[in-house]
This record gives sequence, structure tokens and C-alpha cells, in this order.
Amino acid sequence: MKKLSCAILLLVFVLPLSAQTLRVMTFNVRYPSPGDGPNLWELRRDLLVSVIRDKDPDLVGTQELFQLQGDYIVDKAPAYTWFGLSRRGNHEDEHMGLFYKKDKLRLVESGNFWLSETPEKPGSMSWNVNLPRMVTWGLFEVGTGGRRFYLFNTHFPHRREDAEARLHCAEVLMQRIGRLPKDVPLILTGDFNSAPDTPPYKLLAGELKDARLTAARRIGPDGTNSGFRGSTEGVRIDWIFYRGAVKALESETIVRSQDGRYPSDHFPVLTVLELQ
Repeated sequence: MKKLSCAILLLVFVLPLSAQTLRVMTFNVRYPSPGDGPNLWELRRDLLVSVIRDKDPDLVGTQELFQLQGDYIVDKAPAYTWFGLSRRGNHEDEHMGLFYKKDKLRLVESGNFWLSETPEKPGSMSWNVNLPRMVTWGLFEVGTGGRRFYLFNTHFPHRREDAEARLHCAEVLMQRIGRLPKDVPLILTGDFNSAPDTPPYKLLAGELKDARLTAARRIGPDGTNSGFRGSTEGVRIDWIFYRGAVKALESETIVRSQDGRYPSDHFPVLTVLELQ
């Protein structure tokens, strides 16, 4: 009887430490531009929602998200909720909105900072960029009393002349990540508008692991910038990185279309991670 009691106590202490699986997606949803013609938001929004519902991510880091888009997604996929400010510090522009399954994850803490020389100033810009760039982040807990992890989500400057600015953005981002406790896993999602052979990637990859490269199983093309054409020859600019006691099980670049229409001008990327 004493041995049985000890075994039960051992299980009680061991089970909370068992591995947790997370399905994490990064998705540039393309803002609702009136000039998109056959690719207007209203014509592709249900396909976009169906991709999220079918792939069943636990978290989605989005880029170019307007509030009306975020609200539409959670209305059609009520398992999720989302948060974030726009790059102007309000809700009147593009958000780096973070979606998560409210029944699986608990949001412990969240915030925003800007990729500039004054990161705490909403809407701030530096290095001659033409639009504010930012990070929305959350500290999550799996269930109640489960593992905790950070998720940072961002969108780097997009113009060809912004190469130096993108490197500075990566530097600000890594400075912030460097302040986090090392024993809490970190996941980074985003559209980095950079190829894997560029200085911003090399800076991030020097401290973080690229899930596309480390995943035990890779599905779909490497290219993620499809331009609404479904081209798989584009550059891989949408990345998922991680740090800490995390293992990448699977990485998928999702190529989905319906009647010749794609959910966005980027392919979403899904990574299955195991918190160990």
C-alpha cells in the first residue's frame, strides 16, 4: 500500500511536467485593400478562415491585420480570441494581432513595443522607414498551472531601401528577447521581408532556432511570398523561430486555393512545437 501511494504521488508530480504540443501559425493576412480586385478581403475571407479552422493552430501571429478582419475571424472561428494594438498605437491601422485558443491557453501578460530608437513610443519610426513597425507579444500558460511561454509577433519594413532598417529592427527585437528569463521558452513569428541569407536572419538565427530547418518533418514549398498567384518560387520571408526547451516536430507551408483564389498574398506557415 505504501508503494502504491508513492507511485501515485510520483505521477502527480510527473504529469504536469509532461511535454505539451503547440500548433503555431504565422500568417500575413493582407490588409483589406480596395485595389485588390478579385482578391478583395470580402472575396477571400471565408477561405482564410477555413484554412485556420482546418489547420487548427493553437496560436496565430498575424501581420497586416485590420480590426475588422480580426473581428471577422473570431466571429467565424469562435474558439479563438485576439489582441493587439495597431502600429499607430490605436485600432485604426494594421495590427500584429495575436490569436489564441481561449480554452487551451491563458494569457498571463501582454504588450507592444515599436521597432525604433524609442520602442515605448507608439507609432515611432527610425532609420528612414515609411511606416511604423512593431512587436505584439504575450506570455501564455498552457491550461491552469501548466507550462508558460512567450510569443512575439512582428512585421519588418518591406521596401528594398529598408535593408539597413531591417537589421536595426532585428537588433531591437533581440535586445528585448535578451531581457526575457532564459528558462521560459520563446516563440517568434513574423513576416521579416528578408531572405534567409541576409543580416537580419543571421542575427536572429545566431540566438534562436529556425523551425523550418530543425523540424523533423517539412511539408510544402520553402517560398512564402506568393503574390496571390500561388507561386512557390518566392522567397521564404515568413519565419517561426524558437528558443528554450522546445522541439520542432513539423513545419508546413500551406498552399491552399479555391477557384483560383488564395487566402492571402502570403502562404501561411504552421509549425508543430513540443514544449519539453
